[in-house]
Amino acid sequence: MRGRSRVTPSALAVIVPAHNEEHRIAACLRSLRAAAAHVAPMPAVVVVTADACTDDTATLAARGGAYVVKTRSHNVGVARAAAVDHALELLADAGPDVWLAMTDADTIVPAAWLAHQADWARRGYDAVLGTIRLAPTTGSALLVARHDADYFRTRRLSDGVWEHPHVHGANLGVSAEAYQRVGGFAPLPTGEDRDLAVRLSAAGHRIARTDQHPVHTAARLRGRAPGGLADLLASLHPASRGSDRHPAPLPLDSVRPA
Repeated sequence: MRGRSRVTPSALAVIVPAHNEEHRIAACLRSLRAAAAHVAPMPAVVVVTADACTDDTATLAARGGAYVVKTRSHNVGVARAAAVDHALELLADAGPDVWLAMTDADTIVPAAWLAHQADWARRGYDAVLGTIRLAPTTGSALLVARHDADYFRTRRLSDGVWEHPHVHGANLGVSAEAYQRVGGFAPLPTGEDRDLAVRLSAAGHRIARTDQHPVHTAARLRGRAPGGLADLLASLHPASRGSDRHPAPLPLDSVRPA
């Protein structure tokens, strides 16, 4: 597989699409500031795309230290791509080795999140696919248990390292070079993260799949992207069992390990 040489990223950009996330964006940005502190003095910027927002998401994002791009697409693929484009403009003088870290506005990242991604880049990886945990205050114990039973089904505690099968826009990193080489995010209303991972793999880029730095994401039942995590959780919710008003549980991911 094609791999990058062992280089330290010249700068980091965190990409956050958001649609009416005024209740969660501040907490997300606090976690990102803590993560950026762990990689100082490396330049790090956060770009939030306020996509078709009708609330105070954009104002709160700017107040939280993020650069803000406004779109009206109602499309997460377009929103992510717009934030990447703006981030690369901001970091045009940072050198060729910019690293793009992706998360979501309803997500809290661990303090070492960016440091771990930068380490994977130094080891010659072109992309990093991380894992999620459901935020413990947002979902019932039964809902979390049902999700985790499927989510962790391929993990073997005795193995030590879990090369998981999942792809999440809430926990994804990629070198700007590899991102641009495969054409970036497609304008998809959902699945833009899996689509990018498929193209990176097909192009021979070296991809790390790691549970080293899981992020915590909201376990809400009404999400922003059709067919996303919220739809999956709605299908697993106790109220949906035995009811024909909800679809059968959705597959967690469609991309197998690279």
